Amino acid sequence: MAHHGNTLISSLCYADAPAAILWLEKAFGFTPHLVVPEESGKVRHAQLMTADGKSMFMLYSQRHDHPQHPSAPPTQLGGSSQSLYLVVDDVAAHYERALAAGAKIILPPTAQDYGGSCYTCVDPEGHIWNFGSYNPWA
Repeated sequence: MAHHGNTLISSLCYADAPAAILWLEKAFGFTPHLVVPEESGKVRHAQLMTADGKSMFMLYSQRHDHPQHPSAPPTQLGGSSQSLYLVVDDVAAHYERALAAGAKIILPPTAQDYGGSCYTCVDPEGHIWNFGSYNPWA
């Protein structure tokens, strides 16, 4: 089995997945790799890639009629139980892009005790994102 990146791939639920895809492109530089739309305008399944093409995550539209996906975005749940971390080359530039797109900043770029720096923000539907220069694989 050939693969290009990490084989543990997060999948996030969005109430408005088409809008989320556009915002994630603008704020974080992700690019759609595959988007499977439904006739209703919802997104059945989408795969977004990082700018360097080394990482991917998936997302889908919230569905109230689908027993296999009894999930909701954090804004509807009152909080998030997870966050995502992505290694980036230029934390400051990435932060400025996210800030310009309207990301809610929780932690501005900050040096970390374990190495590198990172910042933390929240997307419009409440998912927590961390972007930093520390690479735990290195």
